Amino acid sequence: MPAIRSRPGKRLSIFIGEAETWQGKPLYQVILDIATQHRVLLAAVLRGIEGFGPEHYLNTERLIDLVDNLPIVVEIIETPKHIERLLTRLDPLVQHGTITMTSVEILQGPEGRA
Repeated sequence: MPAIRSRPGKRLSIFIGEAETWQGKPLYQVILDIATQHRVLLAAVLRGIEGFGPEHYLNTERLIDLVDNLPIVVEIIETPKHIERLLTRLDPLVQHGTITMTSVEILQGPEGRA
């Protein structure tokens, strides 16, 4: 069994509301499109069932009146240099949300390549 190789990476977590848009398109789709154009290693869109942002306004699927703006998290994993370039494109788009960046260790990439 070959040894697992690793390399340093970064994880961008972009917290937005489901109702956020950019030029008429859902913001999470725009972010994913940009990630695809930049050929990032990994991207995922996660829809929350409950949460709140800086204003502490609760959005939940438990109450039908509050289901219109559930939390969305877009996770992107890539090398630090690639993430920095990508962040310059994404930062202006996220006007009502939060972006966090965490150091990670990438153990494998596409087809098991690190």
